Amino acid sequence: MHFHILTLFPDMVMSGLNTSIIGRAVKNDLLTIDAVNIRDFAFNKHQSVDDYPYGGGAGMLMQAEPVYLAYQSVAEKLSKKPRVVYLSPQGQTFSQQMAEEFAQEENLLLLCGHYEGIDERVLEEIVTDYVSIGDYVLTGGELPAMVMVDAIARMVPGVLHNDVSAEFESFQDNLLEYPQYSRPEEWHGKKVPPVLLSGHHANIEKWRREQSILRTWKNRPDLLEKAVLTEAEEEFLKKNQNNT
Repeated sequence: MHFHILTLFPDMVMSGLNTSIIGRAVKNDLLTIDAVNIRDFAFNKHQSVDDYPYGGGAGMLMQAEPVYLAYQSVAEKLSKKPRVVYLSPQGQTFSQQMAEEFAQEENLLLLCGHYEGIDERVLEEIVTDYVSIGDYVLTGGELPAMVMVDAIARMVPGVLHNDVSAEFESFQDNLLEYPQYSRPEEWHGKKVPPVLLSGHHANIEKWRREQSILRTWKNRPDLLEKAVLTEAEEEFLKKNQNNT
């Protein structure tokens, strides 16, 4: 998979993504990450890409032309129009399901705004998706872009040492992940649940599923509205709700 990030701060993006699991995936040619500096497409000697917004208001606005030329530089290399995600608090909230969908793309272009945003005209011309990572405002789109790359890259085969771990974790089936434990068996007086030491795989899977349901109910009850539970699991949940 190939990520193309249009940004005013390519060093910030690359320093964060060239480490740990994502950095290893790049070294192993499972991913490519190309940070395109929008300033390289400025049409003045100072490489400024912002100007005052028409109609007044606080702050500066990124101009359309440098953003468009940066986009074109990527599209021309690909010989086609890529899917373009604009990181904006006005977008749809990013989710695990969206990460899985974006992971199906061979090329994904992430557009990072700054200042007070980007001239609307270029957004209308090139953007296919508006995405937010939460209901708050940041100084730029670089951190959201890095979050998206990390979440999406994990879905690419081979990026994780154990590909199964990408399938059984939080937000799969709209449930949070179950609690996990490692050695020693007892720590600070707290013991590992006996079922995990039993070696009985069916019982372990049943326990994990039930713990996922309970954890989701306690921490993210909104997700349970979309989760599909069996009759037995519904009864298990009701019983625990009544006991609290």
